[in-house]
Amino acid sequence: MKNIVIQGGTDGMGRALARTYLNRGDAVLVIGRSEAKGQAFLAEANAAGAGSRAAFLQADLSLVSENDRVVEEIGERFPVVDALVLCARHYLSPRRDTAEGIESSLALFYLSRYLLSHGLRGHLEKADRPVIVNVAGPGSPMGEIHWDDLQLKRNYHGLDAQMQGGKANDLLGVSFASLYDGGRTRYVLFNPGSVSTSFSGEYDAATKGHIEGMKRMAKSVEAGIAPIVTCLDSPPAEPLSAFVEGRRMSLDHPSFRLADALRLDELTRELLGR
Repeated sequence: MKNIVIQGGTDGMGRALARTYLNRGDAVLVIGRSEAKGQAFLAEANAAGAGSRAAFLQADLSLVSENDRVVEEIGERFPVVDALVLCARHYLSPRRDTAEGIESSLALFYLSRYLLSHGLRGHLEKADRPVIVNVAGPGSPMGEIHWDDLQLKRNYHGLDAQMQGGKANDLLGVSFASLYDGGRTRYVLFNPGSVSTSFSGEYDAATKGHIEGMKRMAKSVEAGIAPIVTCLDSPPAEPLSAFVEGRRMSLDHPSFRLADALRLDELTRELLGR
């Protein structure tokens, strides 16, 4: 039996993955903001006879303090973590700071994944074939790191914030693999393409219309998670790999420059005061 942790596991692809591994007999812990969705997940697990293997942690993962708490609680429940799946994101048309003073999209889409990746590494390293799957957007031609304005205090746009988050997660994978060279944990960057999920967010009218059109054309959640399951079941041999809809992409790409990755890691530690 494996121990699977899924950030953003109460909805969309995260929940579908949680259901898949519970049905296989694994232990699954999901993290989400909505207490109601978390309880619905537990109720479904109980009805299927898998309640003893299902767990839910309610947390606002846009807060650094909440990520720290979650890491501690996961460690108490799962001394060994076989897989960490990172799915949570929330689109914001208006710019918003968290209670800790950090731009919300950066905090949830990037900083939470940074904190969970590094914070749970010790527990992952105890597993036979540990893997982190970061579901973001490797290979996207859109987006850039705003090096002099990571929190987008000037000229904020929700799409820019999301695209920067995707690029930041690419660099997180690169820096993680570099900093822990020789470790057991495999880091997988995964772009699922267009999938008909809930598209969590607060959208202006124009963006909402675009999203509804995307949902109608997108693949099903079941189709979207299939190649992710493959990566979880058989982690790639390389410390870092990237996939677009199940197709491996070369790491010889501007999105994966080591110098940029180490630069972002340093800026992130400064932002977190670590």
